[in-house]
Amino acid sequence: MTYSIAATMRRLFAPQHRLSCSWFMWRRLLKKLRERGDNRSRESGAFLLGYIENEQARIVDFLLYDDLDPRALDTGIVRFDGRYFGELWAQCKARKLTVVADIHVHPGGAGQSPSDRNHPMISKTGHLALILPNFAALPSPRSEIGIYEYLGKKEWRTIGARRLHSFFHIGF
Repeated sequence: MTYSIAATMRRLFAPQHRLSCSWFMWRRLLKKLRERGDNRSRESGAFLLGYIENEQARIVDFLLYDDLDPRALDTGIVRFDGRYFGELWAQCKARKLTVVADIHVHPGGAGQSPSDRNHPMISKTGHLALILPNFAALPSPRSEIGIYEYLGKKEWRTIGARRLHSFFHIGF
């Protein structure tokens, strides 16, 4: 019943958001990204899992890159070996969820690097990639998150600061 009430509240107060998650899940994710970043010495990241309904994605869980590919963070930047996508899809199937976005941290700002633009984690049109600046160090305001939508053929649309709050909801 609690889930039903939360879902109803979310639809009432945040109906236009393309992406959403709870504060609890978001804080847990940021904590894990900081931990895996090894005291701000390397990038870390995760696949964001959830469900999509009426073109609105709800993040309810995540899988850290290095939980799937133990060597993904060894070089200091994210280098996810494609051989581990099978385990990602198996985990999604077992949890009855889908990948709704991916997220990783950068040492500086939240802009896409050439590598980010040329090598999307999921190369499906509409896929969302989030980048957190400063290794997700606290405070980590939502206004500083980089959000990018994959358009196909290595083209991206940036969700600018003006649209960020109406695009991504962190709350219920």
